[in-house]
Amino acid sequence: MLNSELIWVFSLLLIAIVLFAMGRLRMDVVAMLVIIAFVLSGTLTLQDALMGFSDPNVVLIAALFVVGEGLVRTGVAYQVGDWLMHVAGQSETRMLILLMATVALLGAFMSSTGIVAIFIPVVLNVAARMKTSPARLMMPLAFAGLISGMMTLVATPPNMVVSSELTRLSGQGFSFFTTTPIGVVVLLVGIGYMLLARFLLANADGDNSKDVWKRKTFRDLIRDYRLTGRARRLAIRAGSPFIGQRLDDLLLRQRYGANVVGIERWQRFRRIMVSVAGNTELRLNDVLLIDMSASDVNLRDFCFSQRLEPMVLRGEYFSEQSRDVGMAEVLLVPDSGLLGKTLQEVGFRSRYGLTVVGIRRGNEALDGALADEPLQLGDVLLVIGDWRNIRLLHQHKQLFIVLNLPAEVDEVAPARHQAPHALFCLALMVAMMLTDEIPNAVAALIACLLMGQFRCIDMESAYRAVHWPSLLLIVGMMPFAQALQQTGGVSLIVKGLMEIAGDAGPQFMLVCLFVICALIGLFISNTATAVLMAPIAVAAAEQMQVSPYPFAITIAIAASSAFMTPVSSPVNTLVLMPGGYRFSDFVRVGVPFTALVMLISVVMIPWLYPF
Repeated sequence: MLNSELIWVFSLLLIAIVLFAMGRLRMDVVAMLVIIAFVLSGTLTLQDALMGFSDPNVVLIAALFVVGEGLVRTGVAYQVGDWLMHVAGQSETRMLILLMATVALLGAFMSSTGIVAIFIPVVLNVAARMKTSPARLMMPLAFAGLISGMMTLVATPPNMVVSSELTRLSGQGFSFFTTTPIGVVVLLVGIGYMLLARFLLANADGDNSKDVWKRKTFRDLIRDYRLTGRARRLAIRAGSPFIGQRLDDLLLRQRYGANVVGIERWQRFRRIMVSVAGNTELRLNDVLLIDMSASDVNLRDFCFSQRLEPMVLRGEYFSEQSRDVGMAEVLLVPDSGLLGKTLQEVGFRSRYGLTVVGIRRGNEALDGALADEPLQLGDVLLVIGDWRNIRLLHQHKQLFIVLNLPAEVDEVAPARHQAPHALFCLALMVAMMLTDEIPNAVAALIACLLMGQFRCIDMESAYRAVHWPSLLLIVGMMPFAQALQQTGGVSLIVKGLMEIAGDAGPQFMLVCLFVICALIGLFISNTATAVLMAPIAVAAAEQMQVSPYPFAITIAIAASSAFMTPVSSPVNTLVLMPGGYRFSDFVRVGVPFTALVMLISVVMIPWLYPF
């Protein structure tokens, strides 16, 4: 029966779900607000509200981020990508099969989001080489990343959350390979399904999907981002107030709406392009390449007052400067620290030594003052600058993915010679977890320390690898499970489930739990869904006087079945732009596959783990 405390808990849960769905506030911020609300309202004690910070699984998840980063820094994942391209040859069918199998295998031990991010450039290169649409491979890539969460205990946080709840309530959690048989079957079915469904995706973005993401020339990028006619070449002549001034001090963007994207300078009897930064000091006879698209000043008056001389700018200009200046398209990733901020706020040019000259949102290039445009998820930025700085962008994969460029081994895998040591650490961690003699969190911490000892990863990279928003989300959602149990919310929900499905038997209850979990996952993250649904599933099993194992496994599998929309999971969002997909493409392909996964789960789980 509803009481005031339970009404408050349900109201707070509804508010949290709405905030998650709106996306105005970061999910980890919402989670922290939940903790504050529970403590200030007296619903939970401070100790109960902060219980997530002492949960061993939070430590385990953080350690696994570090282990995954070690595999990336040693080039293991990239070497697998190179091998994949070599073996697949020109066969799209072989590529799809190997791609999904490889991503699912790697994702069993690494972050699925990280694996998908690594393989997006690989898939783009393969699609360009095969002269096929990336849309036929991008969704299989995302689905394989999600299926990898069903492979092992450590493949995804929801598995560890459900296992922890099962241990707390029944005394025994999952083993390392509890979900593996189901995951393998889902992967095999998924490969067969995508071999057929890829034909529905061949023209996901109309006629453009086949060539929008192929390797482009400078001329193609200038056309796609509508840069023609926006740039001006202006030479600094004697008497110009620009001489001896730093770019930041001139305030050209604020005063004139002008953005310096390049500087030509005489050096050793030839004119070269030099890197543009806020502290770059201008000299006599420098030639400024300026974007004037956001400016409303009269160019002739501007040049006269600043002692600048207009120079010819031919259409082939950037191609002729390609040895000194580079271009690249950069895709923002989910949870990127750049989202919601403008380029001016993040100091993009000062931080990365590159200038953003174009932004594509959807299939349209934005016009106007790009520096004042808040960045959104899925935006693709066209950057220009020194090739070395462009290659260094690969190191910031927690912020964005560099598209249409081959990964430079020296920058992407700085510890590539330690790859055998990284594989040894991974194998040792898995072996320790299989023995059940060493706690999983301790096994992962040992692997982290060994990777540091073998120089597979340094301390700075290790701390940067941990995805703190995910950890805070888990910590902030755990009090909901506690609050629902203390206020009788779990019992009330289970009672409702029993009235609906209790008489139909435990197998039908699995169907109900799967459907509820999949639907909730449309609005909040799969980790938060697992935190909420795990105690409900275990309580339902106790009410029906059957083993809680099948119910808990169903929640774990359903939490990874986020196939239905592009916002159901970060991996879906990542491939949305490179694949040229619409929202309806995920619905059309994802909903039937989710139903297939549910059917596999309802049949296999009771067979492997009887009620």
